Amino acid sequence: MTEATALYDVPGPSTRRRHAVYGVVSTAVLLALLAWILYLLFDTGQFTYTKWMPFEYKGIQELLLRGLGNTLKAFVLAAVLSLALGGLLATGRLSDHRPVRLLATVVVEFFRAMPVLVMIFFIFVALQVRPLPALVAGLTLYNGSVLAEVFRSGVNAVERGQHEAAFALGMRKTQVMTHVLAPQAVRAMLPAIISQLVVALKDTSLGYLITYEEFLHAGKLIASNLDYDLPFIPVVMVISPIYIGMCMLLSWFAGWVSRREQRSPKTEAVALATAEPGTLLPGGEPPTALKP
Repeated sequence: MTEATALYDVPGPSTRRRHAVYGVVSTAVLLALLAWILYLLFDTGQFTYTKWMPFEYKGIQELLLRGLGNTLKAFVLAAVLSLALGGLLATGRLSDHRPVRLLATVVVEFFRAMPVLVMIFFIFVALQVRPLPALVAGLTLYNGSVLAEVFRSGVNAVERGQHEAAFALGMRKTQVMTHVLAPQAVRAMLPAIISQLVVALKDTSLGYLITYEEFLHAGKLIASNLDYDLPFIPVVMVISPIYIGMCMLLSWFAGWVSRREQRSPKTEAVALATAEPGTLLPGGEPPTALKP
């Protein structure tokens, strides 16, 4: 029998029956909603051969693959630069020098509050930057500012006694940050870091607004084709699972890294020599009791 915990009591027979009814009703509602959506899709002819025919052509497949490659390229560049910028800004916010700390705070608060689409358009239109650098720059400025706060919060979350003990041992601030605080803060920061990288991955779809040929841009070209009766829904049904799969893969990788970091270190037994009687002090005999 399940024991009660400090958070809740074990549900009784009537409560378990009520929960079972809730589960059955919720499942029935979800199945009915799914059936209604499928009915609408079939009723509007979204599964006709004409709408799905474009995906048979090699040119369409190459267009989608090229768009997917451009999306991943923009994401990788934005992720690496965002992590670097976030670390730099977090270091500035944790600095002991007030001007450096104030400047880093202003930069973080400004770019974190600025809509990422506005930054991308400003860089693309006002600064006349090409689509890929404009997209990567906008994603880097926004996500780097958010990650800076994640890094700063993670470092500050480490117990204060950790860095006080490190300073007491004579370590410099850089050594304390590198060898004491950062390794412990990574475990707490990792879920938030991966969540922000997932946001960066999804925001790469904004590139189609500045004519960057990424995955969503390729899907838009196919969906707006009149020759195939505007296959908008089929394109969504093809592109959406790929986006969801990439985000789930990134989340799975984060979970794997987190479990690996939290795993207890394995220690091996060390064979110890059996203690034998012998000289306890170098160069002398074992101490004996004083003679009367």
